[in-house]
Amino acid sequence: MSIVNKELYKYLPPRHFSAISLSMNQFAPDKEIKDTRVVVAMSGGVDSSVAATWLHKQGYEVIGVTLQLYDVGIDLEKKGACCAGKDIYDAKNVAERMGFAHYVLDYESIFKQEVMEDFADSYLKGETPIPCVKCNQSVKFRDLFKVARDLNADALVTGHYVQRKLGTHGAELHKAADDGKDQSYFLFATTQEQLEYIHFPLGGMKKEETRQMAAQFGLEIADKPDSQDICFVPNGSYASVIELLRPGALDDGDIVHINGTKLGRHNGIINYTIGQRKGLGIAWPEPLYVVKIDAANNVVLVGPESALAATSFIIRDVNWLVGSTISESGMEVNIKARSTQQAVEATVFPLPDNMAKIELKSPQRAITPGQACVMYQSTRVVGGGWIVGGSQK
Repeated sequence: MSIVNKELYKYLPPRHFSAISLSMNQFAPDKEIKDTRVVVAMSGGVDSSVAATWLHKQGYEVIGVTLQLYDVGIDLEKKGACCAGKDIYDAKNVAERMGFAHYVLDYESIFKQEVMEDFADSYLKGETPIPCVKCNQSVKFRDLFKVARDLNADALVTGHYVQRKLGTHGAELHKAADDGKDQSYFLFATTQEQLEYIHFPLGGMKKEETRQMAAQFGLEIADKPDSQDICFVPNGSYASVIELLRPGALDDGDIVHINGTKLGRHNGIINYTIGQRKGLGIAWPEPLYVVKIDAANNVVLVGPESALAATSFIIRDVNWLVGSTISESGMEVNIKARSTQQAVEATVFPLPDNMAKIELKSPQRAITPGQACVMYQSTRVVGGGWIVGGSQK
């Protein structure tokens, strides 16, 4: 190992010393590191900045790419700079200080069409969408994948906390080593082709270790807070964004008990989600929860908590990452139907038209259309899809 590579070990947490070989080309084994081009998706946050800087210091030709996705001033009718203007500045500043190339690409129109408008339409259909998954699925991994290919890069790199491991049938997607930061749920739609090309160098690290490396690199954003909100909803008001994109989205309608009793009026179905209890404004002998949103009739259906239990549901647009066809007899998996829930045991059965049926080992509460269902075997993501419906217990 060269003196330069030995010097680089000072940036790594001690537990990584034996696991990482700095003299091995992790992206193109048949090339010299100095001849290997890597495109890094840079959001302006600490994670992608550390990934880009770390690879640059190892000797790779790093090209940082930041996507300008939306204009807060236009889309939210506020005075202000472009979407994530500070983030774009931070990404550019890191690249300039470290001495590698950086480009900003204008993807506003694509992002608005494929993420923001899909977000609004999903709510209008009575669903609860996850725009971060849609963004990864389309703009970031599909379009940025193409950009990296066009730049003749040997790999596309992101700062996500997931692990890419080589298995019998090629690259596999696994949970991050830091379970508290794991982002595998949000990346279930990564295709096998993309997974062969995309790398996640932070997947084996803890967030505090990443911040430590950022400080050692001298990056000003070492203590920059993580983003908590949906990027194009900076004030937390989903309804105001949807109303702006889809006038009439806040039309009122009936709140009806599942027994048929009309209980009151709602102020737009976009303000309600499955499992919601607070904010219904209804007096009733027992606690009431939103159990279904009937978008076609502009009705919010409520009932007791027991009505939220489901034993099975259907998912659509399934992305399989198993390298083989799923047997009609089903496959045993652990599933997460929400990003924050613990994985539970289930059996998945393939259906026509790229759909699947999930049968739960035990009833689960508030299975919500529009959310993602991600399937795991141990730490490996074997597939996932979008929830379209459930059957009651």
